[in-house]
Amino acid sequence: MNGPYPFDRLDDAVGEGIEGVIRAHHRRRLQARGHGAAFDPPPGGWARSGRFGPRQGNAVEVLVDGEEVLPRVAGDILGASSHVEIAGWHFTPSFRMGDGGPILRDLLADAARSVEVRVLAWAGAPLPLFRPGRADVRAMRDELERGTGVQVRLDANERPMHCHHEKLVVVDDRVAYVSGLDFTLLGGDRRDSSAHRRREGIGWHDVCVRLEGPVVSDVAEHFRLRWPEPMPPPTATQAAGDMEAQLVRTVPERRYRGLPAGEFTILESYLRALRAAERFVYLESQFLWSPELVQVLVDKLHDPPRPDFRVVVLLPAKPNNGRDDTRGQLGVLVDAATVGGDERRFLACTLFQPEGNLVYVHAKVGIVDDSWLTVGSANLNEHSLFNDTEVNVVVREPELVRSARLRLWSEHLEEDADGDPVQVIDERWRPLASEQSERRKLRLLRGVSRRSGALMGPLNGLLVDG
Repeated sequence: MNGPYPFDRLDDAVGEGIEGVIRAHHRRRLQARGHGAAFDPPPGGWARSGRFGPRQGNAVEVLVDGEEVLPRVAGDILGASSHVEIAGWHFTPSFRMGDGGPILRDLLADAARSVEVRVLAWAGAPLPLFRPGRADVRAMRDELERGTGVQVRLDANERPMHCHHEKLVVVDDRVAYVSGLDFTLLGGDRRDSSAHRRREGIGWHDVCVRLEGPVVSDVAEHFRLRWPEPMPPPTATQAAGDMEAQLVRTVPERRYRGLPAGEFTILESYLRALRAAERFVYLESQFLWSPELVQVLVDKLHDPPRPDFRVVVLLPAKPNNGRDDTRGQLGVLVDAATVGGDERRFLACTLFQPEGNLVYVHAKVGIVDDSWLTVGSANLNEHSLFNDTEVNVVVREPELVRSARLRLWSEHLEEDADGDPVQVIDERWRPLASEQSERRKLRLLRGVSRRSGALMGPLNGLLVDG
């Protein structure tokens, strides 16, 4: 790779300086609220700075893409015997819950005939420059409530320039879904299959976990934190499996009376896992421009725990916003791998429909060494780690983690992904993505070495959070 141009060196220096300012700001902010341990945790282990510890006795199922997720959610809602609780970024009442499934409004209205149905949505952007706007969200609320027993509440208690971004469903305090998938058509059609066949419009890739067991009580408790009216405590959930799982979240300070100091255990979980990484890190995200996380990856790539250490990221080719922010940070990672002596240590990819449009990578997944998995709503940017409300689930059961990785890798590679993970990355991921074949789903993410974008992520962070 060619050496950096003089302006790139200046860009790097200014960007690194701004990143240092932002990291110092976040450190002070979290320390002032008693969350210093979340900002600088040791490697490995469960998050310790939040309200919810790891829970034993759970059943955890990883569901991939809307074709698999939506019918399962709809089936559990229709089977509810007590109540249904849903929180999301935005909802489209006419959104169909899978091919041939009911539309969201009808599904919730049918359930509300026999059980309580509560829907909690972000109130929308206060300025008409962004969507959904507050008028759009009020119209959505009215449509969901009109002539039904559905209760919809709009949460306008966001930090300035941020939102409520989590996506969760709780049924009878027995089953919960924690996901990156919204029940909306805004931004794209989430009803896609793992084959991502060519269709009108872009494809959509998302991931969800379905939970049974004691961790469901924590998901329900989180919903109660944000619901604006008193609710009875969640019903204690009995053991349903043999897995340990932890609910982690981002809740900014001074948003809710029940958690005035906030919570930042998604940040803590990622930092612990990435710092403990020994063989490989695999990330799926809509964005990757958190200086805190990128710095850990830079250190690993520059001074790896072993020579064949690898980092693979799967990102959208054209994110809805923040493209230059992510591209700049990817350039930093490319440079770290190259300076560290092996540019193969880092690989950035994206998805397309075979001979079709791009597939929007909206999943939020982290896998480390087949021993740590997180799935949820949090992207790898400062919005999700410090400012939006977010919910993820962490599992450290190697069999489940490996199974989830093989499911995702086999989908993207369009072939069996079994084998040593590092060898699969070197011998199958990289060659297949490098083909840039229009007949395949997996492609290299273009533009990742363009260093002139390195300044954009820090500038964005300074403007919206610094």
